[in-house]
Amino acid sequence: MKKGKVLAAVGLLAAFMLWTAIVSLVDVRPVGPQGSRVGLAAINQLVHERTGVHMMLYHLTDWLSVVPLGIAAGFASLGLAQWIRRKRLNKVDGSLLVLGGFYLAVMAAYVFFEAVIVNYRPVLIEGKLEASYPSSTTMLVLCMIPTAVMQLQGRIRNQWLRNGTTAALVVFLILMVTGRIISGVHWITDIIGAALLSAGLVMMYHACTSKS
Repeated sequence: MKKGKVLAAVGLLAAFMLWTAIVSLVDVRPVGPQGSRVGLAAINQLVHERTGVHMMLYHLTDWLSVVPLGIAAGFASLGLAQWIRRKRLNKVDGSLLVLGGFYLAVMAAYVFFEAVIVNYRPVLIEGKLEASYPSSTTMLVLCMIPTAVMQLQGRIRNQWLRNGTTAALVVFLILMVTGRIISGVHWITDIIGAALLSAGLVMMYHACTSKS
């Protein structure tokens, strides 16, 4: 079972790398702002024309990204508190240590794609071109929310509270990703890339914390 999860994670990460290569090499044309070149230009243009641009949604989803950041900070604080109280790092819950490594991997992916730019946004932000691939907000939500749900499954004893919290987090995730797509501040390939990368990282986390 655990081996299957590792293989699934590797497969998803490989799919992300293949998708990134396709976006970088196929149908690359200067269809973005200021003549910026965009891969899979035809499909990206088509979806962007259908959604339009809704800056209110962009700002709303930007502000709401503090929720997954706050969740991550909460689990980081829990791990730190355990370390201080138990006085040894290896006494911290194993799942929290893996979660810390997971957060570092997400941060590394963000920094990498800020430096290695695949696509720029379809709109200027404050008059400037910004890196767009993969969608960092989408990646943040799709990484932090599922891992939070996994953590809370074993930490909230009350079934009603646990189920209610899980449902609220899932609804939040759906609304955030949908809002990011409709806002028109990303190409659809940015969203797909973020989803593939996030799924691979989350599956790897799941495999590392699974007992079987």
